[in-house]
Amino acid sequence: MADRITVIGWDGTPLTEAAAAALAAATLVAGAPYQLKALPVPPAAERIALGSIQLAARRIAEHRGAAVVIAEGDPGFFGVVRTLRRPEYGLELEVLPAVSSVAAAFARAGMPWEDAQVASAHGGRLRRAANLCRAHPKVAVLTAPGAGPAELALMLRGVHRTFVVCEALGTPDEDVTVLTSDRVADHIWRDPSVVLVIGGSSAGGPGGGPANGAAGEAAGWLAGRPVGYPGPDRGWALPTETYTGTGRTPAPPGAPADPGAPGAPGAPGASDTLPAHVRALVLARLGARPGDLVWTVGAGSGALAVDAARFGAAVVAVEADRSACARLAVNARRYGVEVEIVHGRGPDVLGELPEPDAAVVETGGPEAVRAVLSRRPERIVAVARTLAEAEEVRRVIAGAGYRADGALLQSAPLLPPAGAAADGPGLRLGMGDPGTFLLWGAQKP
Repeated sequence: MADRITVIGWDGTPLTEAAAAALAAATLVAGAPYQLKALPVPPAAERIALGSIQLAARRIAEHRGAAVVIAEGDPGFFGVVRTLRRPEYGLELEVLPAVSSVAAAFARAGMPWEDAQVASAHGGRLRRAANLCRAHPKVAVLTAPGAGPAELALMLRGVHRTFVVCEALGTPDEDVTVLTSDRVADHIWRDPSVVLVIGGSSAGGPGGGPANGAAGEAAGWLAGRPVGYPGPDRGWALPTETYTGTGRTPAPPGAPADPGAPGAPGAPGASDTLPAHVRALVLARLGARPGDLVWTVGAGSGALAVDAARFGAAVVAVEADRSACARLAVNARRYGVEVEIVHGRGPDVLGELPEPDAAVVETGGPEAVRAVLSRRPERIVAVARTLAEAEEVRRVIAGAGYRADGALLQSAPLLPPAGAAADGPGLRLGMGDPGTFLLWGAQKP
């Protein structure tokens, strides 16, 4: 193993005294070709042009002498330090960081960034980075060859954002370009770059509170969260009455006359908003998380769509009723989340939507479930109005090669005895709801 291994972060400014001394004493120097050319590498030192970090780490482990690895900005932030610290290499490092490329990019833009999300598009993660940009109003994306600004903009087609593209930061060739997302794909960009993706229709970011912070507002306290986080609303699967415009949809043709039957007017499943306890199980089965894209088909007033977005997932809500779409937009703004609303009937519009990681069919029955499954989400949840429909939906899910399961969810309130004070002793079981048929599936390993 090398006698001493120093990882130097370089942002284009003069090296610190410690970094310059380490570089002058090095007998092996690894870095990008432009770094090896621009910095005073000792003439006798072995040079390694960094391509594969793993290969460089093995060579450094075999080297006898002082080794230096030169990296961009802060090498401990989405940088080479993680790989070099792997146990199989047995390397002990001294890290001398510079300003990270993300910090430099936000500085060039003149923006605060403690509330920003930071994502790397390396390793085939461009789609997940794009989903993060759909869900959050301020995201920095570290690009990679084949996953640059143009490819990111194409992933966000139809979603209006402002791109701040920072190329060759800290070098004489540095360039910062500001464009709307629809114009980014028309340009040829250098690799690698840092892209700031800014904007969105909501007044705030996930979790409540303003996304960027109004002038004069106190700074945030938790990195990656909006100023004002966590906001006044705790928990998830919020009570139905907290959403604007929740109510009942007209009874569908052939709905049961028995008001106690699932699918009857007034029963869960006939409402455009699922009860909170049902939404809680739906969210658990969806497993929505940052970087995911979730479809909600037949989204109604958007309670479930907003719930999923509050977990940090990107959400596309499909709804055929224009007034419900308007209520959904109000609810998304109220809770400070980004929800892309698509007006139309599920099976008719799904072909134009980006690939889902998870999906829920709130209305639409087996036809909508079949259409969603044709896009192969990892997980699906569907609401059925009758036992017969639940059986058919389960067959559709299982027939598509998914592990299928389901349940009838029923609940009843606990109330004080009749005529007793609300805080008095004793409880009675209130009238229960008739239940909601819920089916779910996950791709088999």
